[in-house]
Amino acid sequence: MAIIRVAAAVVAAGLMGPAAWAAVLPSAQPFIDAAQDKDVVILPPGTYAGPLVVAKPIVLDGDGKVTIDGGGKGTVLAIETDGATVRGLRLVNSGESHNDVDAGIQVKGSFNVIKDNVIEDTLFGIDLHQSDSNVVRRNVVHSKDLELGMRGDAIRLWFSRSNRIEENEISRSRDVVVWHSVDNTIRGNKVSDSRYGLHFMYAQHNLVEDNTYWDNSVGIILMYSDGIVIRGNRVTNGTGATGVGIGLKETSSTTIEDNEIVYVSNGIYLDLSPFQPDTGNRIERNHVAFTGIGVLFHNDWKGNELRANRFEHNLVQVSVNARASAARNLWDGNYWDDYQGFDRDGDGIGDTPYELRVYADRLWMDVPHAAFFRGAPVLTLVDFLERLAPLTDPILLMRDDKPLIMPPVAGRQARAAAKGGDDGGEFDPFGLKQRLGK
Repeated sequence: MAIIRVAAAVVAAGLMGPAAWAAVLPSAQPFIDAAQDKDVVILPPGTYAGPLVVAKPIVLDGDGKVTIDGGGKGTVLAIETDGATVRGLRLVNSGESHNDVDAGIQVKGSFNVIKDNVIEDTLFGIDLHQSDSNVVRRNVVHSKDLELGMRGDAIRLWFSRSNRIEENEISRSRDVVVWHSVDNTIRGNKVSDSRYGLHFMYAQHNLVEDNTYWDNSVGIILMYSDGIVIRGNRVTNGTGATGVGIGLKETSSTTIEDNEIVYVSNGIYLDLSPFQPDTGNRIERNHVAFTGIGVLFHNDWKGNELRANRFEHNLVQVSVNARASAARNLWDGNYWDDYQGFDRDGDGIGDTPYELRVYADRLWMDVPHAAFFRGAPVLTLVDFLERLAPLTDPILLMRDDKPLIMPPVAGRQARAAAKGGDDGGEFDPFGLKQRLGK
């Protein structure tokens, strides 16, 4: 293995010539092509023209002082080999073709390492295409300054398995998306000001752990994906009309545990989930607070088990979009801050079940225009009268036979307690510390 330090003067004068250098950026491609397998190519500080192609297992190192400019066309840097490392580069100005997936870095290989890069003004950030066992770590990614739906994805996995996506910082992008991909680990990332913080489509058996999502339309959404573990994440500040903390659509065998879901319109959203026969979803020890609706079911469904969760300061704890019930799911040992029972035997469990029934307070759900009056005195009065003397039998929405009297350790605090470490920060429902950079 050789360490190749490219001299700036050689790049400028030897490759381009004085006249060309004055008009066009130099290219580092000849030095990449001249390197042998396992060589370390260290470029001098400066700006170079893209696109670049790494087609052999080398280390390309910008040492945080090198910019590769794609010139507004195509992908800035492509990795088309196994075992390469790309680090310390700033990659900017890709093309704008969604069909071609114009990206900062496009990977078509395995066992590569992409770390400590800054990717800005690129349509897609890092695209892994049928690529396995890569490491994508500590990169900073921003998309182009386009409308939200027209931006590309910050990190995109397509038919890729066993990759590690860790400690990246992403903002002003569209999604981090995982398509048809298996056994990937997504850990310790921070995603903000995007559409979907994390989006699974037809993906199986992936781990999502200790990430932070804030100011996104949706924190984490799973569609047609099974066997996903979502653990120890923090989802905050998703208050738009369609804001969701963690959502499942036709998704089965999912574990959602020890997450903190705070200050979003809908905390946990379930649509035809679990979908596969004889499967279930396990939702345990999550902290759901300051939401419009803590748990929202799209329809009457079954197969979800909700245990030891902490529901507090939510406008509505549980609701179903259709005039139906969520009672066919298992509710066991959760904490509800609006529980009105007692604990006479002191065992920490309420003497009577926690029940929610559908009264007139459903009006704002069934009649969209009535949502304007949600929480208003007139609707509160109608609801009180309906509970006092109901004209029909109300629907039992859900029943927890063992409601906890005291709030349990839940969310990231539960995970920290299990690990014997820090929970990643104090409870900060409005994300003020993140907004202020603290």
